[in-house]
Amino acid sequence: MSKFVIACGGTGGHLSPGIALAQALVERGHAVTLFISHKEVDTRLVEKYPQLVAQRVASAPFGARPDVLARFAIKQSQGLLYSCRYLREQRPDAIIGFGGFTNAGVVLAGRMQGIPVALHEANRVPGRAVRRLSGLAARLYLPPGVRMPGIRGVMVRHTGLPVRNEITRLPRDVARAQLGVDPAQKLLVVIGGSQGSSNLNKWVEDNLAAFAQEGIQLYCITGMGKGKAGRRELRGKNGRVVHAWFEAFSDRVGVLLSAADLVLSRAGAGTIAELVRCETPAILIPYPHAADNHQWANATYFEQQGGGVVVGEPAIGDLRQEVLDVIFNDWLLNKFRGNLRRMSRENSIDIIVHDLEDLATGRPPDRHLRHAPLAI
Repeated sequence: MSKFVIACGGTGGHLSPGIALAQALVERGHAVTLFISHKEVDTRLVEKYPQLVAQRVASAPFGARPDVLARFAIKQSQGLLYSCRYLREQRPDAIIGFGGFTNAGVVLAGRMQGIPVALHEANRVPGRAVRRLSGLAARLYLPPGVRMPGIRGVMVRHTGLPVRNEITRLPRDVARAQLGVDPAQKLLVVIGGSQGSSNLNKWVEDNLAAFAQEGIQLYCITGMGKGKAGRRELRGKNGRVVHAWFEAFSDRVGVLLSAADLVLSRAGAGTIAELVRCETPAILIPYPHAADNHQWANATYFEQQGGGVVVGEPAIGDLRQEVLDVIFNDWLLNKFRGNLRRMSRENSIDIIVHDLEDLATGRPPDRHLRHAPLAI
């Protein structure tokens, strides 16, 4: 048995794959501790997994504004000191970071104490944390086709993003029965990412009645503090009842995606990996202010592989017609699903788990691990 620390807090896009990897390592008999942030989204998600050990570590995102920079320096220093103490007492065999601002302290502390470090980058444009810390790592996991010029002494594996066990494709009728969704009506699911999207929430409100007229049910994940939860009853053509559901956060992502005919979403790597796993077609609206415009790169790759369509934020005013054109085109939806099925064949968790076991025990790495070329 080996002991691992997984640094994965800050956003759902970092924490979800960390939980997925932790599940797999625990199933193989290893001990795992998650390092997460103090943010509400981390607390809300990790509460679902009482079998996993989690430590909340001080951390804060980087910013150039003086007050943000000062908070970053203070919190990261606190996180580094905590990590040094924890690693010295617990002596894990390896550390893996999933990017984000909770990584820095534990990665630096691990390097100082001679503990091997691995980093995982899910986005097709590597983030600041992975770029800055890659020189301290023994392993670097990158999406297929993504390169980081100039790194030395790091073994690079090209593989996808781990997805939690419970997020899996269900038969459409089973998923709809669990949600209480009308099986005879189309279902559009709107997801604004782990933080929610005020723009997408407003778009839903502006177009709710029009979709009801077309007999389209709508399920919107608003994000915490960005909308009122509940079910609304609307009237479609001929007075038929059409429902809309609003939730701040969903604990049933696999069920929700399996029930959907079409998803409208931001383009975080975690969301895309879940869409691929559940074989759910999507229209992606990349968040325009994402660091290094990485969501646009994620969405473009998804579109190129045939999983759906990309619409830029400036075109959101024309989005209703785009949704109608896609959601009633069963031939196109089936084509997207077939492409997504092809994309979902790789088991990225198995690749990463076996590689981490080699890293933790000091075994020579397997240089012949297979990598599916079309994984997200």
